[in-house]
Amino acid sequence: MSKEVYKQLLEVMKSRGGGFSGADIPEFYAMVEELFTPREAEVNNAMPKGPFSAAQVAELMSRDEKEIKEILEGMANKGLCMAITLEGNVFYMRSPFMPGIFEFQFMPGTLTERDKKIAKLIYAYKTAFNAIEGSGGEPVFPSIRVITIDSTVSPEDTVHTYDQVQNYIDKYDLIAISTCYCRHAAVLRGEDIHDMPTDTCMQFGNSAQFAIERLGARKVSKQEARELLDRCEEAGLIHMSQNMADDIGFICNCDRWHCTPVTQALKTAKPALTMNSGFKPEFNADLCTACETCIERCPSEALSMGTDEVPELNEDRCFGCAVCATGCPSDAISMVHQTDFAEPPKNAKALKEAMKAAVAQG
Repeated sequence: MSKEVYKQLLEVMKSRGGGFSGADIPEFYAMVEELFTPREAEVNNAMPKGPFSAAQVAELMSRDEKEIKEILEGMANKGLCMAITLEGNVFYMRSPFMPGIFEFQFMPGTLTERDKKIAKLIYAYKTAFNAIEGSGGEPVFPSIRVITIDSTVSPEDTVHTYDQVQNYIDKYDLIAISTCYCRHAAVLRGEDIHDMPTDTCMQFGNSAQFAIERLGARKVSKQEARELLDRCEEAGLIHMSQNMADDIGFICNCDRWHCTPVTQALKTAKPALTMNSGFKPEFNADLCTACETCIERCPSEALSMGTDEVPELNEDRCFGCAVCATGCPSDAISMVHQTDFAEPPKNAKALKEAMKAAVAQG
C-alpha cells in the first residue's frame, strides 16, 4: 500500500505545478518517504482545491473526521500543508513543493539530525530533477518578480508603486519574519553562506498567520520589517516575490549562491527573462568614480567597466534588483523604468492566465 500511495503522490504533486513538481526517480521517493508518512501521503493525495475543512476530506475519503483532523494538524505543523484559522474554524490548503513544502521545512531554523537529512534529500532530488528535466530553458513569461527599494527609484517612476517594497509593508497589518529556507538548508548541508543573514523571509496576511502559528516565525511591526529590508539591502540581497501587483504572500531576500530562483535563473543565457523588476540602472558619469563596487555587488554579473570608466549594462542579465544602486558609495546610480516592460498581473489567477497564454503563443 505504501509504495502505491507514494506513486499517487508523484502524480498529485505534478498536478499542483510549481518548482520541482515531480519526477519518477529514486531521489523523489527517498525524499517523500522521509517527509510524508503513508497516512499523510494518503491525505495529501485527497486534498481538494482551495481552503477545506477536515470534515470535507473525511467525507471524500470515507474516513472518521477526528482521525483526518489529527493527520491534517500534524501535516500543518510539519509544513506539509497550510492551515489558517477563520472565525474560530481551521481551514487547510494544499501546497506544491516550491514555493511551499520545501520552504516550510526550514522556516523554524532548527538544526536537528532530521533537518540535516531532509536538507540533503531535497538537495539530491532537486539536483537529479534538474539533470533529467533541465532548468526549464528560457521562460516565456516570468512567474517571479524582483522588487526594488523606493530610495533607488527615480522620482519620475514613483507612480509604479507595485515596485516599492514599503507599500506592501504598509498594506498588511500582519507581518512575520522567518528563516531563509535556501540559506538554512545550505547551513544544514555544511556549506558556506558568505556571511549573509538568515532571518530574512517575510510573510504577509494569511501566510504570516500560518508561519507564526505553525512554523516558528515571529510577528513583527512595520518598523521592524523596514529595518529588516535595510539589513538585506546592505547585504546585497535581492527582494523577490510572485509576479503579481496585488496580494503577495511573501517577500524573499535572496542571495546568488544558494537561493533557488536566482541560481536557476543564472543557469540560463538570459537571466532577465526569468525574473525582473521592470527597472534598470542608469549611471551618472559625473558622479561615478569607477570604483567598481557595483560590478562586485551585481548578483547576475550584468555589469562591466566601459572604456569611458563608467559601468556598462548587459540588459539580458540584469534583474533590475538595485543591488548596484544601493551599494554605490557616490550615489551615481539610479533605477529607471523599462518602458517596454509589461506591468505584472494583478493576482494569482491573472498570473496563471498570462503564463498559459505565453505558452500557447510559444
